[in-house]
Amino acid sequence: MGHAPRLLLSLCLLLAPVAARAVGPVTARSDSAFDERIERIFGDKRELEGRPFGPTRWLGEGAAYTTLEPAPQAAGEGKDGKPDPSRESEGKPPAAQEPEGKRGQEKEPGGAARERGPRDLPREIVRYDAESGRREVLVTLAQLTPARPDARPLPIADYSWSKDQRHLLVFTNAQKVWRQKTRGDYWLLDRQSGKLRQLGGSAAAATLMFAKLSPDAARVAYVREHDLFVEDVGTGEIIQLTQDGSATVHNGLGDWVNEEELGLRDAFRWSDDGKLLAYWQFDTAGVRDFLMLNDTAGLYPVLTQLPYPKVGTQNSAVKVGVVPAAGGKTRWLDLPGEPRDRYVPRLYWMKDAQELAVFQLNRAQNQLDILVADAATGKVEPLLQDADKAWVSTREEPRWTRDGRTLLFLSDRDGWQHAYAVSRGDKQVRLLTPQPADVLALVGTDGKDEWLHYVASPESAVQRHLYRVRLDGAGAAERLTPASQPGTHAHNLSPDGRFAIHTYSTFTQPPITELVRLPSHEVVRTLQDNHELRAKVAPLLRPPEFFNVDLGEGVKLDGWMLKPPGFDAHKKYPLILFISGEPASTTVVDGWRGSAGLLNAALADEGYLVLSLDSRGTPAPKGRAWRKSVHGEVNKLTVQDQTAAVKKLLAERPWLDAARVGVYGHSGGGTNTLNLLFRSPETFQVGVASAPVADMRYYDTIYQERYMGLLPGREEVYRLASPLAHAEGLRGKLLLIHGGADDNVHFQNSELLINRLVELQKPFELMVYPNGSHAISEGKGYAVHRFRLLGRYFLTHLPPGGR
Repeated sequence: MGHAPRLLLSLCLLLAPVAARAVGPVTARSDSAFDERIERIFGDKRELEGRPFGPTRWLGEGAAYTTLEPAPQAAGEGKDGKPDPSRESEGKPPAAQEPEGKRGQEKEPGGAARERGPRDLPREIVRYDAESGRREVLVTLAQLTPARPDARPLPIADYSWSKDQRHLLVFTNAQKVWRQKTRGDYWLLDRQSGKLRQLGGSAAAATLMFAKLSPDAARVAYVREHDLFVEDVGTGEIIQLTQDGSATVHNGLGDWVNEEELGLRDAFRWSDDGKLLAYWQFDTAGVRDFLMLNDTAGLYPVLTQLPYPKVGTQNSAVKVGVVPAAGGKTRWLDLPGEPRDRYVPRLYWMKDAQELAVFQLNRAQNQLDILVADAATGKVEPLLQDADKAWVSTREEPRWTRDGRTLLFLSDRDGWQHAYAVSRGDKQVRLLTPQPADVLALVGTDGKDEWLHYVASPESAVQRHLYRVRLDGAGAAERLTPASQPGTHAHNLSPDGRFAIHTYSTFTQPPITELVRLPSHEVVRTLQDNHELRAKVAPLLRPPEFFNVDLGEGVKLDGWMLKPPGFDAHKKYPLILFISGEPASTTVVDGWRGSAGLLNAALADEGYLVLSLDSRGTPAPKGRAWRKSVHGEVNKLTVQDQTAAVKKLLAERPWLDAARVGVYGHSGGGTNTLNLLFRSPETFQVGVASAPVADMRYYDTIYQERYMGLLPGREEVYRLASPLAHAEGLRGKLLLIHGGADDNVHFQNSELLINRLVELQKPFELMVYPNGSHAISEGKGYAVHRFRLLGRYFLTHLPPGGR
């Protein structure tokens, strides 16, 4: 008979209004109330979206910083000279943005990379003295207005300064390239002469990428249509440095998989003297294309071809070259190994501009070699090797001392992720943080190279705090964030280490950004308090219960739980598990989760207990064994831990209803939603899986091979780790959601699963968003529709409220 009529009928029922109904003595909230909440969270107005501060740039040694503010004359706002929080940046600078929908990394379900919409109000660049707060407009709207009829001030997506602040580089007309807006127009302002000119010569609009001023401000380098160019700041002369750029040869920019998994978008670096450029070249020839069809673009479909290396297939060939900024022949570095079986995640110029530090991973990603390369000859010599039986992480950015001769890096070689120092001279590795606790990230050094600042949370894996330790190894580490402020802290350190722009949040409190003095952490002034958002979300949020579940044998999972309003411990309530469970991110952190947190609060208000757990394999600060225990079988322990923890909570908390347990997640969380429904059907009855990987072999090389190992000889391990191999276990209700043009986790995954479920005659529901990417946010109303659908699915199949 087939399932198509049944699926269509099911979708029609889901999309129709669902009447409020009584469940026992409790009446569920009306769907209209839930729908209104979803509109407020995900709608075009983004009513419950936070306001970031910036983008901010420290000037000189850090005595002052600049930021963007609306001009008082632009729509009559900002007349008190304060930043207008409703008109902040379009987003973080391109090089600092996060991947859209990295499996398990999303900060909000399917919406972390949503388009923020136009920020049309013209903005000036304003300088603030860090100590006194004195305000000065450095660049006015008039200076940002091109000299042509009817011109308007340039809307700034990002900006950067020359060291002397004479030249300002402005990024505008930003266009999305796969995940982020990294292609657009660049303009250069000479503040001394007042001249504003567009870079690129005769280049077509929005074709320049990653423009950067040389350290001496004599030139600007940028990528244009896969080649690297430099443009003279004084004369405007343009020199094309590479000639072989094409659809398959990328000079100075990453290919899809290196961008997604290693953050390699901007792939070139200026030497300190401004005379040389080092750049990556990716040759995708031989990488098979994945084809995506846009059926809604017009009368006929539009085909997109994307070189995408799947597990076990051929990667791009990667090389690193050095080319004179004045033009000339590229000197290729003599990197060891086969170009298609190595990764080069990082590249740095040493201080003397004659040598480079090159970070190289083998294909299995269990050996990292840090090499020193001679820029003139291309010869390399080893500086340091870091190896692991599982994988070596390169996700956290290393730092350098101010003299550029000592590398500060993270490694979990001794069982904890610690900070180490290795000098170019003696190559000796020194441990800087000996305490039995993980360092999560390096923040920077002070102006005298006496202190290293870093992020850690020794007392609780759900917190994030700022610490410092002496670089000479003397004395113990010091926590700088106040004991009175549990939660998540992030710091943008001034170059001299005396100040930091500090952003602080908790699970229920949106971010506050303030200027603090270090090491006292005294608040100098508040920069952005998000007071409007705080007032709006206060009645919508209740503090979660943070707890841990002891599974025995030293395994304790951190978790949080949200309870519905009017919770009565004498009744039984349904439980919804919000899951990621991937090695790429945690969900149990005492920090602001944006729309993800608001969505979970909305579900709790419908009469559900909402739960999230960090199982083994997630990157919580619990040591190497915790994080790398999943190597080779990434889903096995996730299913085991999450199931065991939920069962234990059901047994220990009599107000949890074992007959009403649901689960949902996106991307890696979608994968694990399938895993739990298929492999623990006795525990989980209802699930909503969006953008899941159904077969581990159908995801990309870098991510999947890192955690599962190289494919040859491991085909059966990959098969058994995949939800597809366990689909016969489905007994509950499943809603499957996917974007039709997902370039990350291809819709192909859901199609494979559909075929298998149909073969098994398993009923399920399906929602496809045409031409939706991994974030499923492109189409008008997609996000609102998707999360209303999720809520109604639970309301329909997992009756809410206490019984």
